[in-house]
Amino acid sequence: MEYDRPDAVDDRLEWLRTYSYGLCMGTADALPGVSGGTVALLLGFYGRLIAAVTAFTPWRAAAVLRGYHPDRRTKAREALLELDLGFLLPLGVGIITAVVIVADAVSSLAQSHPVAMFGFFTGLIAASVITLGRSLTIDSPTHIGVAMTGTSLALLVAADIVSLPGSGPIVIVLAGAIAVSAMILPGISGSLILILLGQYVFLSSELSAFVHALGDLLSGGSLAAVTDPGTTVVLFVVGGATGLLTIARVVRIALDRHRGLTLVFLVSLIAGSVPAPLTNIAKTNAWTTETITLTAAWAVVGAIALFGLEYLVGGFEPE
Repeated sequence: MEYDRPDAVDDRLEWLRTYSYGLCMGTADALPGVSGGTVALLLGFYGRLIAAVTAFTPWRAAAVLRGYHPDRRTKAREALLELDLGFLLPLGVGIITAVVIVADAVSSLAQSHPVAMFGFFTGLIAASVITLGRSLTIDSPTHIGVAMTGTSLALLVAADIVSLPGSGPIVIVLAGAIAVSAMILPGISGSLILILLGQYVFLSSELSAFVHALGDLLSGGSLAAVTDPGTTVVLFVVGGATGLLTIARVVRIALDRHRGLTLVFLVSLIAGSVPAPLTNIAKTNAWTTETITLTAAWAVVGAIALFGLEYLVGGFEPE
């Protein structure tokens, strides 16, 4: 006998829709420009995302882990509902899928066409400053001071005057904490943070190498080839989880209490980050007339792409 399961069909459609949201959000976060948080706002699930992320507490995690005991299963079910895993899981899988695809492309393009890629990123970032800055009001000495602080800080990092020492474990964890927490904030992209910290190409290459090594392992490849990039990925994930539980919450509190100042600071960070991709070009290419022309041309393409996207969705707002 066959049974109709319209609820199951609806569930599958909802999971597919949420997975598609994750693809959009992951693509945005993997490219410097529009943040995943802005995409969540545009698609209408930002409030649910923040509620689900901030629902993760040690108490709820412990309640879920104790669910094996019959007397504690009711509390475990309540904790699972509060964590909204039915939403977070397909969203997370979609984000990971997009990030892996983009990371593979970035790893390849960074080697073959660095001028085109980083020129394009420069245009994306510059255009995002304009689109996000339109909605801000800077009308007091405090606002001006905050804007100058954020811009100056980003410029110092972009110019490599203030930098992270190498790519050791602590640096990877720190980069993960800052970047992943930025992923759920409207206005600033996690990948932009990684570019600013000088970790974007390195981490994209490590993620791409890890995924390819896993595929090779299934067909008889070496476990050692998985271990090295896998360690980097695990460290980044640990940092990301830490960032979601700490930095993201701090910024959310700042947005709730001082929304205007916080948004000015975040957008000013983006403004100061405009030159950051250019340092990657300088590592592989001399600044000849040809290089400058190609970089400028691709920057224009990146800016047009972001302005076009803004037009299609009806405008971006940092929150």
